[in-house]
Amino acid sequence: MAVKPMNSKEVAQKVMNKENLFILDVRNVDAFEDWKIEGEKFEYLNIPYFDLLDGVEEIMNQLPEEKDILVVCAKEGSSIMVADMLSEEGKDVSYLEGGMKAWSEHLEPVKVGDLSNGGELYQFVRLGKGCLSYMVVSGGEAAIVDATRMANVFIDFAKEKFATITNVFDTHLHADHISGGRTIAEATGATYWLPPKDAEEVIFEYAALEDGNTVVIGNTTIEISALYSPGHTIGSTSFVVDKKYLLSGDILFVDSIGRPDLAGKAENWVGDLRESLYKRYKDLSMELTVLPAHFMIIDELNEDGSVGEKLGTLFAKNHGLNIESEEEFRMLVSENLPPQPNAYQEIRETNMGKVTPDEEKQREMEIGPNRCAVR
Repeated sequence: MAVKPMNSKEVAQKVMNKENLFILDVRNVDAFEDWKIEGEKFEYLNIPYFDLLDGVEEIMNQLPEEKDILVVCAKEGSSIMVADMLSEEGKDVSYLEGGMKAWSEHLEPVKVGDLSNGGELYQFVRLGKGCLSYMVVSGGEAAIVDATRMANVFIDFAKEKFATITNVFDTHLHADHISGGRTIAEATGATYWLPPKDAEEVIFEYAALEDGNTVVIGNTTIEISALYSPGHTIGSTSFVVDKKYLLSGDILFVDSIGRPDLAGKAENWVGDLRESLYKRYKDLSMELTVLPAHFMIIDELNEDGSVGEKLGTLFAKNHGLNIESEEEFRMLVSENLPPQPNAYQEIRETNMGKVTPDEEKQREMEIGPNRCAVR
């Protein structure tokens, strides 16, 4: 039987549609346990490639008969070889085109909703990394919030919508992934906005994103209003879009809250985090839909593949928003931190403009799961 490639877009559709898929992951055990392709109805078998060099006969009885089988490795090569061996044994299998590197970079656009006077809001779901980016489209103009480094995806999408990118925002200086904001702004002539309190060490020009900034997109009344909300970083800024949506950056997630330690200042910033969540956000409309910059687990995806929830629902259900004691909150935040993201210091320096790694190095720096939340 012929071995077929399956690209990241096809895998993403299976995730979004909650389809069945059996994944044979041939990476080393530690790599698999740290980070894998997640799907609500996916099943997994992890057998390192080196254990299969002498043949696949011993694992044939562990593979299903009636489900699609996808062989996955880091870069593609090993999965092709294993898929070929399985094919010779009579199995109908596919391999992941480009491997986990390609999966890490795939962005899946999802329409979140309509805005005033014909505007639209899109969420770009980076399933392999847990990153979420946004595009507001209105009156032939577009604004992007928290873009990932795959700049062409956003530029091409705006062209499809016949929109000119006029403004690009980062809610904070990211530490877990390389921002595409500056690249997009340079390519399109858009204004690049960054909170000045996060930008003290950056070495490029930017527009100061500060509390109360209002940027109108298109010739409509769609406003992006900045709300200072420190805690994840000292400059973290949220956005209220069209009085309907709260883009919370890395301060508040659907299932958790942001971590305050990625600049080495956890003790100083825990108080800021609590004040942003328990005071600033508490004063907002509970009807706002919270749209974060990350998600942690695949269960956070809604039926349409988007990630978001009403602020009122989060105040009722998110444990991080329901801790009365400030001391208990401090303990939760300081004692439940996951490992630091891979190469986070290098990523911060890249986002400051201090270093410019080549594309392959940038891929390596970002490999692995999102780790921006308190567990």
